[in-house]
Amino acid sequence: MKNLLLSIQHLLAMYAGAIIVPIIVGGALQFSPKEIAYLVSIDIFMCGVATFLQVYKGIGIGLPVVLGCTFTAVTPMIMVGSKHGIDVLYGSLFASGIIIVLIAPFFSHLVKIFPPVVTGSVVTIIGITLMPVAMNNLAGGQGSKDYGDPLNITLGLITLVIILLIHRLSSGFIRSIAILLGLVIGTVIAAFFGLVHTDAVVQSNWFELPRPFRFSGFKFELGSILLFVIVGIVSLIESTGVYSALSEITKTPISRKDISKGYRAEGIAIILGSIFNAFPYTAYSQNVGLVSLSGVKSNKVMYGMVGLLLICGSIPKLGALATIIPSAVLGGAMIAMFGMVMAYGVKMLGAIDFTKQDNLLIIAVSVGIGLGITTVPGAFAKFGEDFAWLTQNGIVLGTFTAIILNLLFNGLNNEQTTDYMK
Repeated sequence: MKNLLLSIQHLLAMYAGAIIVPIIVGGALQFSPKEIAYLVSIDIFMCGVATFLQVYKGIGIGLPVVLGCTFTAVTPMIMVGSKHGIDVLYGSLFASGIIIVLIAPFFSHLVKIFPPVVTGSVVTIIGITLMPVAMNNLAGGQGSKDYGDPLNITLGLITLVIILLIHRLSSGFIRSIAILLGLVIGTVIAAFFGLVHTDAVVQSNWFELPRPFRFSGFKFELGSILLFVIVGIVSLIESTGVYSALSEITKTPISRKDISKGYRAEGIAIILGSIFNAFPYTAYSQNVGLVSLSGVKSNKVMYGMVGLLLICGSIPKLGALATIIPSAVLGGAMIAMFGMVMAYGVKMLGAIDFTKQDNLLIIAVSVGIGLGITTVPGAFAKFGEDFAWLTQNGIVLGTFTAIILNLLFNGLNNEQTTDYMK
């Protein structure tokens, strides 16, 4: 019973992050409420599959790692899906997953060209590009009839305040599910104003297994593939920190080979996710705190959570429950969640030497170009469609700029903070 309760705790800790990504992406790509409900369900199901791949030592790293969909993929998925279609979106995810699997054995060496000055700049760019999504939802959802209604803004801000208060006044497990509680309380408040609609829940099935290519097959486009490879690499670097933390908490030494298996498991998860029209995955840091807090380091708890995820992901009505959350309530939570992505980028930049003017210049130019192209995508439009993958994609162009400038100013003489990468 204790292990089951701990499994439920892990499920609740990652649930908010897992459901928000499909809701945002599905809404932005104009999926129907029933389709978004399926997206949520398949995402929960595939989070279970991905976590199993990571926890099972024969395939993954063998530590109590929870894999969930990454926020860094939100803007790229919306961008590619809107511009090229969902067949290119999922084809690009599939190809990027294969590339991640192929580079997994060598990535601890390749990481030398992705020091904190590069990855911090990239994550900062991604975090900044996510904020317009949060603000549009706060206002009621882009294109909605009540966009900008003061009621929407008020509900969103109330949700944000609730999240902040829970985080400030609580500790341990309750703090770890502050965003989930904020979403629930915000939705209850919104219901009193008639803003909660349960049609999708009523129309959804009680049971449905995932189906391959539910929405689309694959098409491939070079720029989109490169974009998701960058997203995947950023996720691997984020996951490396989680591996290291769990290694220390569980007193389990990890070798370069173990790290490689962890990377490979994430690549396989991305491949499977694309086949079932789901999402790319990364290790969730919020669950690391629960491992430390509970003191239970056995993978039995993770396997129990995998079972719960598979069950929940097979019940579309549970997925549909997530779709009743009003856009304004989601927007309030997104400000906190997406702001944390940006803050994490700033934290990564904190590991560099700011007394070196070169590093300041790398950050300034790469973030400036990345943000500039994101906000003014037509600036380089006359370079033509052949170069659109680079010239009209702020994340890709910002990443290449950071890598090139870092090699120019710093070469490969970057100190890595993780021992097994030296």
